Amino acid sequence: RAQTCRVQRPVPVLMSGLLTARSLAEQLEALGLGEGQTVMVHASLSKVKDWICGDVQAIVEAFDRVLGPSGTLAMPAHSSANSEPSDWQHPPVPEEWWPIIREQTPAYHPDMTCTREMGILAETFRRYPGTRRSAHPQMSLAARGKHSAYLTSDHLLTDSLGETSPYAKLLELDAQVMLIGVHHSNNTTLHLAEYRANWPSKHKLTSGAAMLVSGERRWVTYEDLDKESRDFVEIGTDYEASIGYIPGRIGQAETRCMRLRPLVDFAVAWMNKNRR
Repeated sequence: RAQTCRVQRPVPVLMSGLLTARSLAEQLEALGLGEGQTVMVHASLSKVKDWICGDVQAIVEAFDRVLGPSGTLAMPAHSSANSEPSDWQHPPVPEEWWPIIREQTPAYHPDMTCTREMGILAETFRRYPGTRRSAHPQMSLAARGKHSAYLTSDHLLTDSLGETSPYAKLLELDAQVMLIGVHHSNNTTLHLAEYRANWPSKHKLTSGAAMLVSGERRWVTYEDLDKESRDFVEIGTDYEASIGYIPGRIGQAETRCMRLRPLVDFAVAWMNKNRR
């Protein structure tokens, strides 16, 4: 009688280098996140390094476990490729391309327009079931949960990150901001402080984007604040020192989780004092 070969498979052993939705939820709670909260997340998953069982899905499920049905998860969904090409620097493009880009860039669509340089978590999240996305063609926000409709509604073209934007609404909701494997240089919520602060060289910039206007694709120009993030690391570092903040970890990634309102208030005062 022929014998059947049976391969003995090793039994998986849970290790410190393995993360699951459950262990991720425990780490989120250890950082101070809890049920019913609203949190804005910026993340670089490459810094987590530990193997995540279920990948991005497990991360979203971990937030769902912690925030519960009354909580709200938000992430930036910026699409900077749909912008004025003469302003591009990383990399710049030839001037002869500019009119072609303005004429041929597809109109912004919240369900189809990809994010750019936001990371795999943000790009996956904006397509996740139940996620809503605001209408701004460059600085949109994606949100899922109790306050998602409120956060993503009425996102004005000329106030991308300002007083009427989703970012100001995050403050109204007393939201947290979480930085997983990134520093405040990636903290887009600090741009709200720029709209509130005043410094001598503050000015507006003319930009453009491809949009649908009455169902027709058009290149629309508009004015908005000329934003700058070069001092965000210094602002964040000074704020953390002022409150004695000690970062935690998600996997091996240094992670910060803090209330947004006092951070923005601090940033406004810092800019008023230090920007020229």
